[in-house]
Amino acid sequence: MTKNEWWRHAVIYQVYPRSFQDDNGDGVGDLAGITRRLDHIASLGVDVVWLSPVFTSPQKDMGYDIS
Repeated sequence: MTKNEWWRHAVIYQVYPRSFQDDNGDGVGDLAGITRRLDHIASLGVDVVWLSPVFTSPQKDMGYDIS
């Protein structure tokens, strides 16, 4: 295995921002909330954080369809 194949054994943690952590009190998770919890994610032994889409979207493809 080469250094370029690190992902084969990496621990990947997916974060869905809207429901992960609300930082500003509006009831919807946000980037500030994720940032506030990075120490917790790191404590899990995570190598990579996969951040689900945060762009404005019509939600026909779980946020991957950017409007």
